[in-house]
Amino acid sequence: MDDKIKYEMEFPIQASPSLLYNYIATPSGLSEWYADNVNSRGELFTFIWNGSEEKAKLLSKKSGERVKFRWLADEDSQYFFELRIQVDEITKDVSIMVTDFAEEDEIDEGKMLWENMISDLKQVLGSV
Repeated sequence: MDDKIKYEMEFPIQASPSLLYNYIATPSGLSEWYADNVNSRGELFTFIWNGSEEKAKLLSKKSGERVKFRWLADEDSQYFFELRIQVDEITKDVSIMVTDFAEEDEIDEGKMLWENMISDLKQVLGSV
């Protein structure tokens, strides 16, 4: 199996950091844009798309700032995905920073998937 490559993306978003945090850190918020349904039991999150489930462990979170998950399929690796809210100190512009890993031939696909999901998030937030 090829090693996965880390990539990062930045998406400017018109939303308050506190509102945005609810959409990236809570099962109900994630269900609005990231998956069809999201359940959590403690640190274990279950993401459901079209009837299939993927489980991820919440590795860390900082209120109002970021969440970091690792898919259980990647449990014995250093791979994770992180959603981080970044606020420009001068302009107060808000961005969501995505860090993820993909195999080299799947990076473009991964980026496109994130672009589509963040686009859904912007629609939910009314930030189109």
